[in-house]
Amino acid sequence: MSGSGTPPYGYTPVGKDTGVVKSKGKPTLHLPEGQEGIPVRARKPEWLKVRAPGGANYLRLQQMMREQKLHTVCEEAHCPNIGECWESGTATFIILGDVCTRACKYCAVAHGMPTELDWDEPRRVADSVQRMALQHAVVTSVNRDELADGGAGIFAETIRQIRERVPGCSVEVLTPDFRGREEAIRAVVEARPEIFAHNVDTVERLIRTLRPGARYWRSISLLGAIKRMDPRMLTKSAVILGMGETEDEIYQTMRDLREAAVDILTLGQYLRPSAHHVPLDRWVHPDEFRRWKEIGEGELGFRHVESGPLVRSSYHAKEQARTLEAGGPGAITEIVDADTGSEVAIDAAESAVRSMLAPAAPARLVQIGSL
Repeated sequence: MSGSGTPPYGYTPVGKDTGVVKSKGKPTLHLPEGQEGIPVRARKPEWLKVRAPGGANYLRLQQMMREQKLHTVCEEAHCPNIGECWESGTATFIILGDVCTRACKYCAVAHGMPTELDWDEPRRVADSVQRMALQHAVVTSVNRDELADGGAGIFAETIRQIRERVPGCSVEVLTPDFRGREEAIRAVVEARPEIFAHNVDTVERLIRTLRPGARYWRSISLLGAIKRMDPRMLTKSAVILGMGETEDEIYQTMRDLREAAVDILTLGQYLRPSAHHVPLDRWVHPDEFRRWKEIGEGELGFRHVESGPLVRSSYHAKEQARTLEAGGPGAITEIVDADTGSEVAIDAAESAVRSMLAPAAPARLVQIGSL
């Protein structure tokens, strides 16, 4: 494992034991002309202040995770809701190790080359779900691009083990894009999670800058393909606000997700993990989050929009799994496989999908900016 020494740029956290950690590179953010980012040490607005975790149940769960050698996205991604969720006995497990093969510029998870694949991990996750007496388990992972299936097999086995160990516990997965490989996505679908989530995270203009290795239409179309494979499955995605996107771009991203028939959307505030991560461009007011929820549910037709400054992908996930009914397939049902090695082929495939969809009307969002 690396971590010794100081690179010229980037973020190389120490203490990771499942891979060789590398720098994520120099963080940059393309802001509108004349606009400056918010300093990393700037005081947060009142609506973003939460109590530091440390209750009895939080400490008990933290100890359990250490004993089982498990990782949680709650800790790895510095989730602001960790105290609330852990005190209520819920957690989001992160499988496939704690070192990611991609270097997303806003993410606190370590980047580098993983060095192990632990096939006993599904059993330990299921054991912890049983010991915690969870009614709803959320399972996510780092990217494992070096694996032929991207880790889909361990996702599927984790779902099966939870089902066997804890009958009646609903399962939500938040997966990588598996580089657009349909057989990997199908393996997870056939394990029958109640919710299949994959996050687009940002708008089309910013995705190649902020998410190296990801592709906007690959993520959108992956979600649409899940509906083709199983129309009864709830699908979900997330967008993080405050990284330089415009209101028109937020609206267009929401609209594109609905073209793929995504049922559930979460919208939350970007919180910069460190000075080595991409700068924050603005604090998004709670009133704006409420308005996006109204637009998403009332105008665009999402089954549910969880929208607020502290919202993260798995926030209130149990309620969503128990109360919502999935919609059928949308206009986008075939995966735009950008894993071709050819930028020309990628651009052509994405242009073909974009041409299917009518552009959004930017004038629709005048009231958002007036908040």
